[in-house]
Amino acid sequence: MSLASPFSLSLVAITGLAFLGLPIGHAMIAGSILYLMLSGLDMGTAAEQLLNGMYFNYIILAVPLFILAAELMNIGSMTDRLMAFCNAVVGRFRGGLAHVNILQSIIFAGMSGSAIADAAGTGKMMQQLMTRDQRYPPSYAAALTAATAVIGPIIPPSIPMIIYALVSDASIGYLFLAGVVPGLLMALSQMIIVVFDAHRRGFPVEPPTPLRALPGITWRALPTLMMPVVLLGGIYSGVTTPTEAAAIAAAYALLVSTVLYRSVSLGDFYRSVLSSARTSASIGMLIAGAMVFNYVVTVENIPQALSAFLTARDLSPTGFLIIVNIALLLLGCLLEGTTILLVVVPVLIPTAQALGIDMVHFGVMVVVNIMLGLITPPYGLLLFVMTRIAGVPLRRLVRDVFPFLWAMVGALGLITFFPDLVLWLPRLLGYGG
Repeated sequence: MSLASPFSLSLVAITGLAFLGLPIGHAMIAGSILYLMLSGLDMGTAAEQLLNGMYFNYIILAVPLFILAAELMNIGSMTDRLMAFCNAVVGRFRGGLAHVNILQSIIFAGMSGSAIADAAGTGKMMQQLMTRDQRYPPSYAAALTAATAVIGPIIPPSIPMIIYALVSDASIGYLFLAGVVPGLLMALSQMIIVVFDAHRRGFPVEPPTPLRALPGITWRALPTLMMPVVLLGGIYSGVTTPTEAAAIAAAYALLVSTVLYRSVSLGDFYRSVLSSARTSASIGMLIAGAMVFNYVVTVENIPQALSAFLTARDLSPTGFLIIVNIALLLLGCLLEGTTILLVVVPVLIPTAQALGIDMVHFGVMVVVNIMLGLITPPYGLLLFVMTRIAGVPLRRLVRDVFPFLWAMVGALGLITFFPDLVLWLPRLLGYGG
């Protein structure tokens, strides 16, 4: 491929515009239009690809609905009751608040599907609780909160898995099921680090919650704890599609926060809808830009060329997965996760299919890689979010997050080399892969 070819110039334009501060979605649309113009193709194709992609992909509607559900939970008292329940269950152990942080992320993961929503919502609350009276160093609390937020999009529901399903045609229901065991593995790896750090650094033991108080705490938190049951039960029973389940999740969060808990004002509701709309618009523009650019990639036969190149190297499925892991971990240091899902992953899928790799297993592995990129310097978005929330220097946050990162990379290795860990639950419920 010549450096002066339309595709090369398109890549240069996208990269240059992104470095100049233009949102990557807009940059991809501009670069794609440049490619069409230089290639002598109809530039209206860009609008056609954008509109057709957004109009015919009904599943995209699930993204803003899950974002709205997370926002509604954050403004109500649902997260407060969730915290009280988690503290009653694991707060009595050494480093109890750190374990509470991990447990609440596991439960909250079944509601929001977004790592940023987890960090900005319950994560912000955990940061305040852990640093009160100097019980935990601020940088350690922020590092743990960033690491636990990674669990959110792995345990269902998951916005990245919805986007992966969009580009791979894999079943969203089975992808959601496949994320449960890997998500719990990630949480277990974090708890092992916390246990080690708690004894080495002398973290405090929280006053135990009396057992007689546990039923009352559980009862008050029950509507919140039932949300994943309502959400996932509808999907796996066949009553609702994932998109319809996302709408039910948002309606359920609104109902619980306003009617049962009575903790949401009209102003709070307006601000949550506005915040959800802004986030959804930015993601939607990124998806639109990627759809246009993916048309350019398809015209250039990039996926087929890469598949032929890798097949000629006689790679085994394991060798291919190792290369993909390394590539995605490195890309995660520099690129936003949705960009990787929409631009890079579609190029890898034909090779994975040719090698006989299960698309559900591959999707979970890809999503885990991308989530680890959120806490990998220098780009790691969660690192910047927690730096702003906690008010700690980035270098200290990176120092404290590395043990958790390495532990989760170990869990990623298990997920990669033992597909049955990922596919056991989907197969139990009828998956034929």
